[in-house]
Amino acid sequence: MEQAPAEVIEGIGEFDSATIFNAVVESMGGSQGGTELEGKGGVPENYTGPGIRCLLPELGTAVGYALTSEVTTNDPDSEDASWDEYYDLLDRTPAPIVAVMKDVDTRPGRGASFGDGMAVLHRILGASGAIVDGSVRDMTGIREAGLPMWGSGLVPGHGVFNIVRMQTSVTVAGLRILPGELLIADEDGCTKIPHGHDPSEVLETARDIRARERKSRAFFTSPDFTIEEWRRRRASD
Repeated sequence: MEQAPAEVIEGIGEFDSATIFNAVVESMGGSQGGTELEGKGGVPENYTGPGIRCLLPELGTAVGYALTSEVTTNDPDSEDASWDEYYDLLDRTPAPIVAVMKDVDTRPGRGASFGDGMAVLHRILGASGAIVDGSVRDMTGIREAGLPMWGSGLVPGHGVFNIVRMQTSVTVAGLRILPGELLIADEDGCTKIPHGHDPSEVLETARDIRARERKSRAFFTSPDFTIEEWRRRRASD
């Protein structure tokens, strides 16, 4: 998989996930009808729903390429792939990585899918963040490891913990994520830049959006602002 230049990744990380969503929409010229991105009214749904939340907002934004997995947290008879294979895959995958983990247990979220030891390993092996559609524990240790973390909830314990699949598409809080898609996650949630969309173009569009928003906000707070003038400027744009 060809990655975007480091300066493009860093540039995307200077924005919030909402602006990157806007930039993806604008760079697409609207929506792509007939794709899994299309939502109601033709607006792409390339973002997570409210089923996950940022657990460590003080650690900031995470940007990286998705490395996906599915786990079970309590089912003793589930298929058990190798955790060694998972960490070997993590080690072989070029940074930056966002680990995306889906709990597919018969009782998803009842046991923890991610803890502090995993956070340390992920951080060492190039992960800039982890998104878990499931429960997390050991928040103090994860904070100390410095790994930005998203999850659906917190629990103190775990059960039989098996990894069953790696590098397949997963759906996290309503967002279908393919391995290798570029993700940005922050306090609002996660936005993806889908395969086939140039991150450099998305970045330039985000910069244009930021410039326009700054211009608009400066007008809102200026002595010249009136509703009538605002409408006139909108009509002339």
